[in-house]
Amino acid sequence: MKLWGSRLQKSTNGLMERFNASIGFDRRLWAADVQGSMAYARALERAGLITAEERDVLLRGLEMVRAEFAEGRFQIQPTDEDIHTAVERRLVELVGQVGGKLHTGRSRNDQAATDVRLYMLDKIASLREALINLQRAIVEKAEAHLGVIMPGYTHLQPAQPVLFSHWLLSYFWMLERDRERLDEVEKRTSTLPLGSGALAGHALGIDRQFLAQQLGFARLAENSMDAVSDRDHIIEFLAWAALLQVHLSRLAEDLITWSSAEFGFVELDDAYATGSSLMPQKKNPDSLELLRGKTGRLIGHLVTLLTVTKGLPSTYNKDLQEDKEPLFDAVDTLELALPVAAGVIATLKVHPRRMAEALSDEMLATDLADYLVRRGVPFRRSHHLVGQVVRRASEQGVPLRELPLDEFKEVAEEFGEDVYQVFDFRRSVEARDSYGGTATQAVRRQLAKAREILNGPTPLGR
Repeated sequence: MKLWGSRLQKSTNGLMERFNASIGFDRRLWAADVQGSMAYARALERAGLITAEERDVLLRGLEMVRAEFAEGRFQIQPTDEDIHTAVERRLVELVGQVGGKLHTGRSRNDQAATDVRLYMLDKIASLREALINLQRAIVEKAEAHLGVIMPGYTHLQPAQPVLFSHWLLSYFWMLERDRERLDEVEKRTSTLPLGSGALAGHALGIDRQFLAQQLGFARLAENSMDAVSDRDHIIEFLAWAALLQVHLSRLAEDLITWSSAEFGFVELDDAYATGSSLMPQKKNPDSLELLRGKTGRLIGHLVTLLTVTKGLPSTYNKDLQEDKEPLFDAVDTLELALPVAAGVIATLKVHPRRMAEALSDEMLATDLADYLVRRGVPFRRSHHLVGQVVRRASEQGVPLRELPLDEFKEVAEEFGEDVYQVFDFRRSVEARDSYGGTATQAVRRQLAKAREILNGPTPLGR
């Protein structure tokens, strides 16, 4: 008998059965469904709706169901349209008709909403740890190569010299914002809908505060109609996942570029590369290309659920069954992507010599302008003057440091013999010692703060 079938007389069309069923994907909620059901059995006894003996029978039966799932022995039946049906059906088989009392006052609307939140809280904790592991790999690699200077780029054009560690740590701070956003998602996910019924609330005296304590939720949903239809936390999670994957994609794009033969700044470990089925010499950065490529599917999941929810009338509608597959796939994707990204960083080989060879005097043009500023020249004029110097050096086919002094002086009398001291990449880097800058000491401050963050407490006491 279907949980909802008492009103209907005709059998469900076979195609409709398949169209309606969610057991193919929501079976992964089994642990959350059993956990929520056990808490609900205890709450039913506290409300006087079942006896202590019946509660214990239900708990023992649910423990058996949990064991069957955990050991891979649970058999899904054709009549199990979703995980809630499957668990209740098996419970009744194991303990008899007392199993039918478990659903007293409970709807699949508040049950499903609770299961997903429990699942998400568990996955948020594990994804946070994976994110921290990637941040830790970044910090360790940055510490190991603190003195290495590389070209910094804007518009993918050479701009100014920076420390390799400074570039790498830029991704630590992107990921730290992601971690902060995940903490916010967790706070709003930790809201209990159970006890809201189908939409109007519970009529039989269930203690929702007790349920929240049993299940580890921080707060109760304030409105039963909102509780069963709220999918904001899933949308927020998908937005978080999409933005995190965008950051991973940007990191991947940089490393794909840096690892190309034309740059050769870094080299991927063989464990995170593939070859070619035709060209024996190839070493392809497929790990990074997949990190970049999977961004589209996570952005798509966010758009999917936003589209599903945009025109729904109040409370629960079956459209909301479409919330789970995007969520599950986003979790599955990140559970692979984050450890792969961490492995790439941890095993990455850095080539300081290739980075040094890519440095050019033109990257010190801003330092040359700063030289004039220190001699009292307004920056707008110094910018213009240095542009003329760069053009002269280019026309003569020499680097800036080899341009004769009289050429400098023809552009501006403010240039002195000490102008050649500007052409020192280390000096340029160390001059940028402002908070958040690329100087070694400034980067050391970043590393210290990053370490402090990584060693700090986790949110919600988890």
